[in-house]
Amino acid sequence: MLPQEIIRRKRDGGTLTGEEIKAFVEGLSKETISEGQVAAFAMAVFFKGMTPDEIVALTLAMRDSGDVLSWAGVGKPVVDKHSTGGVGDNVSLMLAPIVAACGLAVPMISGRGLGHTGGTLDKLQSIPGYDVMPNNTIFRRTVDRAGCAIIGQTGDLAPADKRLYAIRDVTATVESIPLITASILSKKLAAGLESLVLDVKVGNGAFMAKSEDAEALARSLVRVANGAGVKTTALLTDMNEPLADCAGNAIEVQNAVDFLKGQKSGTRLEEVTLALAAEMLVNGGAEVDPGQALARCSAALASGKAAEVFGQMVRELGGPSDFMDKAETYLPRSKAEVAVLAEADGFLSACDTRALGLAVVTLGGGRQRPSDKIDHGVGISGFKPLGTRVAKGEPIAFVQANDETAAARAAKTVAECYRISETKPAATPVIGLRIGAE
Repeated sequence: MLPQEIIRRKRDGGTLTGEEIKAFVEGLSKETISEGQVAAFAMAVFFKGMTPDEIVALTLAMRDSGDVLSWAGVGKPVVDKHSTGGVGDNVSLMLAPIVAACGLAVPMISGRGLGHTGGTLDKLQSIPGYDVMPNNTIFRRTVDRAGCAIIGQTGDLAPADKRLYAIRDVTATVESIPLITASILSKKLAAGLESLVLDVKVGNGAFMAKSEDAEALARSLVRVANGAGVKTTALLTDMNEPLADCAGNAIEVQNAVDFLKGQKSGTRLEEVTLALAAEMLVNGGAEVDPGQALARCSAALASGKAAEVFGQMVRELGGPSDFMDKAETYLPRSKAEVAVLAEADGFLSACDTRALGLAVVTLGGGRQRPSDKIDHGVGISGFKPLGTRVAKGEPIAFVQANDETAAARAAKTVAECYRISETKPAATPVIGLRIGAE
């Protein structure tokens, strides 16, 4: 099949067959199709869209462009979760061990920071010795022994997606729901999952700021994943303020340790983490009743079993054997701390969450260029939640940086991210719409 004819059909609004999509993806992965042709295809999809069947075919073709893992014989439901990314979103660090403590297998393949959002792998690399790219033997052994393993995408999983994404990134075709759907799910399906839960963020700190856009993406992801044979549901969650009370790498790992030790109860972070965990148990067939699933996850957290699982995962992947007992001695710390002071009396009524994330990037906690080295010790901690009453000059957060000048500059930026009003704002539910298979 000539690639230019496939491009022409999509350009003119036609529907591609599974065979045409498979042939195009094969050429994409083998590089027998030029970058210009790939860019033209991406632009055609951007403007003309795809039917659900086309997106399923594209997802499966990209999944099959490399290795597809099999967990046959593991003896447990194989489940995972994917987040579309946010600020202070360290849910994966707690979610995987909670679900593993409930008896399920969680081979979680995660990514690095993108734009203003933090990356799970960057956070985990704050832990000395932790191998985010282990070989298959160690990956499987860790899942077998600990019940979960959070690692990065190997070069053999969905290689077609890597090439397509790189071209989309420089051709203004990233914001396409069919292409986003296929990109996310091809990697997840290549991990050999049986079920999946999606955390689709919405708000000024999410890639999808409008609820209708987030819902459209969530419905596409759920429809395609279920169409590909993986039971999937999605929750829309609020990202109009940081989810955790901090943002950074080592800071968020310490936050996760504290969470697993029961020190973050009653927070928005706990609500989202446990809701996603309960969804994973139901989707994986470990529980039928959502209430029972939630109670089981809460018990795994409260008993300390989830904390034990996290510690074992860290040990299995090369980290310190006593990490859960002495995390603060192992995690890198910055040299300077500056308080962010409220600029007026009143209630914290809104914040520019995206700008908070970019402030962490500017400190060195994220990448401005792909080659940049991450400074794992910097970040922002102690965020007060929206709705909190503050007095002028009261700390509303703390900036950790490697010199006083950078810390003071970032503190000014963070203060400007917040709006303080005389009246208390209405509370925004952290969990919105739940989307199941149609």
